[in-house]
Amino acid sequence: MNKELFTMNYATSWDFTLANYGPVWSFLVQMGLLLLFLMAGNILRRTIPLFRKCLIPSALLGGAVLLVVNILCKQLGLTLVDNRLMQVITYHCLAIGFAAMSLKTEKSNHKTNRAQVLEFGALQGGTYMLQAFVGLGITLVMFLITRYGDRIVSYICGLILPLAFGQGPGNALSWDINFTNTPAAQFAGNGSFGLSLASIGFVVASVFGVLYINIHKKRGDLVVRAGTPVELAYAPVDDASELPDNESVDKFSLQAGFVALAYALSFGFMYLLGILSDFTNSIAWGFNFLWASLAAMLIRFVVKQLRKHNLMHRDYINNYQMDRISGFSFDLMIVAGVAAIEINDIKNYILPIVILSLVGSVITYVYIRLVSIECFKDFEHEFFLMSFGTLTGTASNGMILMKEIDPGLRTPTSSLYILSNFPAMVMIAPLLFLLNFAGASPTNAIIACAIFFTLWIIYTIFLFRRRIFKKRYQNKPVEEWKDEEV
Repeated sequence: MNKELFTMNYATSWDFTLANYGPVWSFLVQMGLLLLFLMAGNILRRTIPLFRKCLIPSALLGGAVLLVVNILCKQLGLTLVDNRLMQVITYHCLAIGFAAMSLKTEKSNHKTNRAQVLEFGALQGGTYMLQAFVGLGITLVMFLITRYGDRIVSYICGLILPLAFGQGPGNALSWDINFTNTPAAQFAGNGSFGLSLASIGFVVASVFGVLYINIHKKRGDLVVRAGTPVELAYAPVDDASELPDNESVDKFSLQAGFVALAYALSFGFMYLLGILSDFTNSIAWGFNFLWASLAAMLIRFVVKQLRKHNLMHRDYINNYQMDRISGFSFDLMIVAGVAAIEINDIKNYILPIVILSLVGSVITYVYIRLVSIECFKDFEHEFFLMSFGTLTGTASNGMILMKEIDPGLRTPTSSLYILSNFPAMVMIAPLLFLLNFAGASPTNAIIACAIFFTLWIIYTIFLFRRRIFKKRYQNKPVEEWKDEEV
């Protein structure tokens, strides 16, 4: 009897047919589609000069093609894309990418001062608050105008603007779905609204960024800095302090292990936080990228201390490999996010999407430009491109734009970005904690809107403090950065 049971279980366990492993095969097929269309997007980018000149990401092109193909397949009665699975991939890839970015160790020779680190953090916080205030204000007005008409525009959907522009498809998707499940919000975006705004954000980052570079080149006030492209300068090499490639464990596998550990720690925290109350539950799972980043920072700190006390003799965290992991995760996130858009879900929200995209792009551009001139005069163009690309698309967009004029990373912009992550998180935190509050009722949304405006004023005063309080700062010298090779 036992022998027969063993034989039966053994045979069943090795049955890899679709009947027994439907979800697994579905996941693998969908991943294959993402990678296939990512390659297709890369081919389009390389063969069509316009896409290449505008720095349109291959992932965005691949996602757009997959979306169109899926729409055509639906007309034929075929379902090519599993929208729910694409949403799941988008959600998790955001956190994995942030974890990999946060695990990177700062190895720059650039001198950075605390004031500029805080200013970069304040800029990010101020931009988020401005986008939240304006976005929520627009949809509140539209809601009041249309609530007694034939269609009701959700008052809360404008609050997705900073999540879509500033944090990308993953968080926009998460809170779009969260607002959908809020009865008072009267919102039925089902994730597609947020994904649409995020996709537009990628286009805005690329097109506006390229226009900015070309306009200022023609004016003669922007010069591309000489230097070896960072991809070549930081190409993978065997460092004596790092794990060699001939070890029993591959270097990339080890990096993937660190990222997995960070996400596992964040999952444990989210689970514990989620069981406390309904409020903490939405906060926990809605900001998986934040907890993943904090867990990664903790791991990085522990590794640093172990190295400091000679308890660890190698640099097990490799920045180049972490860049590859985060880049791959964000590419998958973009392709999956665009492909997951359900056109039928956004038919009633075309007007809000257009208005939010246009106004959000303009205010973000103007605000970052003014701050760049005020606080980062010595490398204002590099700072602007990095910030604008990041706060409309992703950090990858920002880096791509910045490297168009600073290929060798001679300015401290990238260093400032890495160091400013923590103060930025602190300054953005009020927005994150007010999301549920704002979605409860229109009155709460108005209160939240007022708080966002107040915080934006506070952050802006800090950024322009030298201009506002001239007498107080007139005798305090400002540390300037100079390009020694110019």
